[in-house]
Amino acid sequence: MSLEELLNMDEKAKIKFMNTLGRKVEIFVPINKKEIKMYTCGPTVYSRAHIGNMRAYIFADIVRRVLEYGGYKVKQVMNITDVGHLTSDADEGEDKLQKSAREQKTTAWEISKKYTTQFLDDASKLNIQPVHVLCKATDHIPEQIKLIKKLEQKGFTYTTSDGVYYDTSKFPRYGDLAKLDIRGLQAGKRIRVGGKRNKTDFALWKFSKTGERRDMEWNSPWGKGFPGWHLECSAMSMKYLGETFDIHTGGIDHIPIHHTNEIAQSEGATGRKFVNYWLHSDFLVMSDQEKMSKSLGNVVNLGTLEEKGIDPLAYRYLCLGAHYRKRLLFGEEILKNASNTFNRLKGKFLELKENVGDVQLGEMESQIGRKYLDSFRSSVFNDLNTPQALAVMWEMLGDNEISNFDKYRLLLNFDNVSGLKLDKIQPEKIEVDREIYQLLKKREDARQDRNWKKADKLRGEIYNSGFIIEDTPEGPRLKKR
Repeated sequence: MSLEELLNMDEKAKIKFMNTLGRKVEIFVPINKKEIKMYTCGPTVYSRAHIGNMRAYIFADIVRRVLEYGGYKVKQVMNITDVGHLTSDADEGEDKLQKSAREQKTTAWEISKKYTTQFLDDASKLNIQPVHVLCKATDHIPEQIKLIKKLEQKGFTYTTSDGVYYDTSKFPRYGDLAKLDIRGLQAGKRIRVGGKRNKTDFALWKFSKTGERRDMEWNSPWGKGFPGWHLECSAMSMKYLGETFDIHTGGIDHIPIHHTNEIAQSEGATGRKFVNYWLHSDFLVMSDQEKMSKSLGNVVNLGTLEEKGIDPLAYRYLCLGAHYRKRLLFGEEILKNASNTFNRLKGKFLELKENVGDVQLGEMESQIGRKYLDSFRSSVFNDLNTPQALAVMWEMLGDNEISNFDKYRLLLNFDNVSGLKLDKIQPEKIEVDREIYQLLKKREDARQDRNWKKADKLRGEIYNSGFIIEDTPEGPRLKKR
């Protein structure tokens, strides 16, 4: 998109993101307005992802939905890390999948298959759209070896007894994304991995240890081993999106090491800018202000919520209620409140659906309807302000000046971004005892006789039995309390 096109763009249509690279909110300017290219850092599939992990993928899904809501076509690529992610970010420790395989008495390949399937199932329950390209690190070993060779030819690598490393001192812009004090890091920290020249240097290829049995290892020009964790994202994103692409998403924990290393190895190899917009979501924290993490043992996964009778989409609603750049506070009461609010929204939607019947979704005709549509668009286009967007939605639902017809159409329109599957909601099927129906009939007879006192008494008996009566033009209906 040219500068002239950007200047002529309607202000309401401009999408803005907080770009981590510059630490400021910027108007999004695509490389090619016909298709936005977006990469999402995917899971390391050594165990089931917890709901804190899943927040980052809901966030990435919202980024994509907002872009599509703004009229763009998006190509989204996400990796599956199934090798090379060690238990320490300092290139030390055991491979996480190999460790999980040992503990579960199976192979790393089976662990990868098990938890990849689990992740995709959880993502589906949260209505996270399938990405266009889902790529596994183990399926792209040749691409990763090719990238190391390119870096080697340009003088960015050196070999130790432990593996092939990237020399960060050769890349002057190392640390720009994270605003790292490289000199301070180099001077103040002891290097523990044998042969590393600098504290910030990182592994491109790790050698298999003598006598070690690994499920996943490959031959390379430097020796048998496996790729470093950071390498896969550079190799696969550039394969499917090109050497420079629009957007890269992930959690804030990726900023100081993983994404910083991605930039160094990608731009070192190509000499070109790697990504234009870096977008990061903050942590989910427990109500005691401690970050949820597997190492701390305080994890809650989607299965935990389902066992408590919580709809996974209620958790998605909770995520929408906090700005992605702020910590999401989580606790039992907080989740319960979000679930109740989400259930109230579903009830509102079903009421509107019953009132308007089957409608064709066209242009918003009423001025007040367009006002709410503009407010919602302004919210989500302004750095994904979903809490404000939800506030607009609830204000609209409570506005008596807007028709049920427009309310219904606006909810469906808003759901293109919120992804709460409102269009799939069905009335709850309830089982009602014969005695309740008999009470309901007696109440109707009392109403026909204009015996309001008896009718109210029967309504109370039905209420005490767990049901609410809704009087409609078609007759009374029962709903669970």
